[in-house]
Amino acid sequence: MTTEVRVPTLGESVSEATVATWFKKPGDSVAVDEMLCELETDKVTVEVPSPVAGKLAELVAAEGDTVGVDALLATIAEEGNAGPEETKPRAEPDPKPAKEEAAQTVDIMVPTLGESVTEATVSTWFKKSGDTVQADEMLCELETDKVSVEVPAPAAGVLGEILAKEGDTVQANGKLAVMTRGGEGQAHSADEGTPETTEKPGGMGGKDVEDAPSAKKMMAEKGVSRDAVTGSGKDGRVMKEDVMKALAGTAPSAAQNAPAQPAQQRAPVAAKDADREERVKMTRLRQTIAKRLKDSQNTAAMLTTYNEVDMTEVMALRNEYKDLFLKKHGVKLGFMSFFTKACVHALSEVPEVNAEIDGTDVVYKNFVHMGIAAGTPSGLVVPVIRDADAMSFATIEKSIAEMGAKARDGKLSMAEMQGGTFTISNGGVYGSLMSSPILNPPQSGILGMHKIQDRPMAINGQVVIRPMMYLALSYDHRIVDGKGAVTFLVRVKEALEDPRRLLMDL
Repeated sequence: MTTEVRVPTLGESVSEATVATWFKKPGDSVAVDEMLCELETDKVTVEVPSPVAGKLAELVAAEGDTVGVDALLATIAEEGNAGPEETKPRAEPDPKPAKEEAAQTVDIMVPTLGESVTEATVSTWFKKSGDTVQADEMLCELETDKVSVEVPAPAAGVLGEILAKEGDTVQANGKLAVMTRGGEGQAHSADEGTPETTEKPGGMGGKDVEDAPSAKKMMAEKGVSRDAVTGSGKDGRVMKEDVMKALAGTAPSAAQNAPAQPAQQRAPVAAKDADREERVKMTRLRQTIAKRLKDSQNTAAMLTTYNEVDMTEVMALRNEYKDLFLKKHGVKLGFMSFFTKACVHALSEVPEVNAEIDGTDVVYKNFVHMGIAAGTPSGLVVPVIRDADAMSFATIEKSIAEMGAKARDGKLSMAEMQGGTFTISNGGVYGSLMSSPILNPPQSGILGMHKIQDRPMAINGQVVIRPMMYLALSYDHRIVDGKGAVTFLVRVKEALEDPRRLLMDL
């Protein structure tokens, strides 16, 4: 008996991958869950394990081939499983052999979670046992230390037993549930029956459109009715930002009454007050944020130095060229590209701010992977703009916009949040006038931006009103001396107050 090895579900909006590496060749013996090959998509690398034990019979897709979801990769000749399979038709004559053979049991597995991530928590099941599901319809949502991972149905069929309940911790490549694939009235693969091809003509489509799991979760937490939210996704699919808009525009009280996270150390609570409290378990992301921030304080010798920058020249330059910039590059010219360029310039002069400690060694980075801290409804994340030192203003702005959108939608992969060498945090977007940012370990520096505020300044003996911003550099004093930290911040200030210095490399 032969078993087909097919391309697993690659994630929402990802429809194809490239076969990167085959770890086995035809004739090789393979064990259950042994890695057969590796696929690469635009965002992540996906490992394909063997579903059965046996011998690899034929490679259908060679290295370098582009394959779609559910495409046939290879076949495996099973060992020792033929007996039980052959007894089934003998025990009960089958008047419809073709349809019986079409019904297959498929394991719903934990997808690849990212480098160094070994477990996740089952956050929400959107389906229950016995429910009919379409190919790529979301079954459940998992939470890791960094991101939420959606698990779609690999094919159309019926969801069987759910093995991992909500709140359970599951290991990478663990089994979540089983489903029956194919059979009477069910398509065999995503190509044979997607929501678009199975929807009845003339239908409204509302029942067949699966809202984003993050949106469902937020609607449930905030008590927002589905009818009160206008979906902006494909076929009217409700996304997380649609729920946020509904909260801001039509249900501000829901946002104001969101349950607060309980403190670690609680004082005694009166009985009448306890009845009015609501206890909500911290998400894995929030737990990880809390742990990493506290570890940063406990590990690094953290110190903060401050300065202020006159934003007059940057604002004038931006106002002069923003329309032409948008027309040519298709992206708005913001302040973040100026700050990124200024930091890159300063890091070249003070390289210890871009370094990290490894044991008794100092590791200097001859590149800049810039972390851009972003607040999301789920918590703080820091996507990384790689090789920012080699980017133009337009490329930086495009990269920041792309990463920001992924952060808001919860679509950032682990790889996109790892490897940063320095971080910029913009508290000014929330109105912060002054703050002391916390280091993002193992980095040695983080720059805090703040609100631009008109203030009276003494310029050439006269008092004038200027748009001023406070800057804060938190740094690890174990590796960065006070002189280096102050020099870094002064260089950032000089570059922003006279942007021409960036062009002249001064």
